[in-house]
Amino acid sequence: MGLFSFIKGQFIEVIEWNDTTGSVVYKFPVYDNAIKMGAQLIVRESQAAIFVNEGVIADIFGPGRHTLSTQNMPVLTGLKSWKYGFNSPFKADVYFVSTAIFTDQKWGTTNPVIMRDPEFGMIRLRGFGNYSFRVNDPALFMRGIFGTNESFSADNLNSFFKTLIVSTISDILAESKIPVADLAASYQELSHQAGMRLNQSFNDIGLLLVGFVIENLSLPEEVEKMIDRKSSMNIAGNLDQYMKYQAAEAIREAANNPDNGIAGAGAGMGAAMAMGQMFTGVMNNSNSNANPNPPAPQAAPSPATPPLAGTVACKHCGHPNQAGAKFCSDCGTPSAVVSYCSQCGSEQAPNSKFCSVCGTKQ
Repeated sequence: MGLFSFIKGQFIEVIEWNDTTGSVVYKFPVYDNAIKMGAQLIVRESQAAIFVNEGVIADIFGPGRHTLSTQNMPVLTGLKSWKYGFNSPFKADVYFVSTAIFTDQKWGTTNPVIMRDPEFGMIRLRGFGNYSFRVNDPALFMRGIFGTNESFSADNLNSFFKTLIVSTISDILAESKIPVADLAASYQELSHQAGMRLNQSFNDIGLLLVGFVIENLSLPEEVEKMIDRKSSMNIAGNLDQYMKYQAAEAIREAANNPDNGIAGAGAGMGAAMAMGQMFTGVMNNSNSNANPNPPAPQAAPSPATPPLAGTVACKHCGHPNQAGAKFCSDCGTPSAVVSYCSQCGSEQAPNSKFCSVCGTKQ
C-alpha cells in the first residue's frame, strides 16, 4: 500500500450512515478495514452500529455520537488483546442496522389455498395483504439471517417470510371453519390470530412484527357466480319467481342479440315456452294452495241423441238399426217392438197413427 493510501486509512475520523435506500442493513465501506482510534461514530435515531471482528460480533452502539476508544469498545478490545491506551488504527467491519418500522410490506398467495366450505364444498381461495416489522435485536438478526452481505433490504425479508405467512394463513382458515360467505366480516380477527402466530417466528431472528393485515380473500370466478345466483334467488323470494326471472332474462338477451339468427330465435322461443309452462305450474300451485281439497267436477249429463229418421236404436248398445230389424246389427240383441217417429225419432206408443211430439202421420 502506498503512502497516500496509508494516510487515507489513517485519517478516517467519522463513521456514519445516511440512509436513503431503505435498506435494513448497510456495511460501512472502510478502506482496508482500517479505523483510526478516536474516530467519531455517529448513530442516528432508529439505527444501531455493530462492530464485527473476524466474523465475530463485538460491540454494539445505539443512537448518539461516540468516540471510539478502548474504553467504550470492551468486547473488541478483548478480542484484539489490546493494552490499555492503545491508540493506533485497527481493522474491523462496521454494520449499520435500521431499527425503523418498515411498513406496507406485501404478501400474497402464489397458488390458491384449497379449503373445505360447508356450503360450497371444496374451494380454492386466494389472499393478499400487508404487514409491518422492525429489527428488535440487531445482534440476533445479524447472527440469524444477515450473514456477511454488503446490504440487506426489506424485499429480501419478504421472500424469506412469504412461505411462512401463506402457510400460517392456510392453517388459520382451515381451523376457523368460517364459511366463505362470512369471511369478509372476520378479516380483523383472522389478521390478529395470524399476527400472534407469526410474531414468534419473527422474534426468533431478532425482528418484531408490528402489524399484520388481511386485505382480501378472493374466491374463484365460478364460486362467485354461484354466490351471485343465490343472492338473486334470495332477492326473488322463491324458486318459481327466480325461474320466471331467468326466463325473462333469456328472452330479453335473445331479443337484443339479432346476430344469433335462427339459434337465437330458437333459444327465445324455448325460453318463452318454458316460461309459459312455469306460469301454468305456478297458477296450478296457486289454485291448489287456495283450496287443497277441491271437489271433483261433476260430469254433465249427456243429452240423449235421437236416432236418425227411419232407424230404431238398440236398447242394449244404442246402435241405430233399420226400422223393422229383428236383431241389432252391432251387438245381436233382439229388437223390442218399439216404434219411433219417422220425422223426429221420438218413441211412439204401439199402433200410433200420429207422432205425439211433432204430429207427423205414422
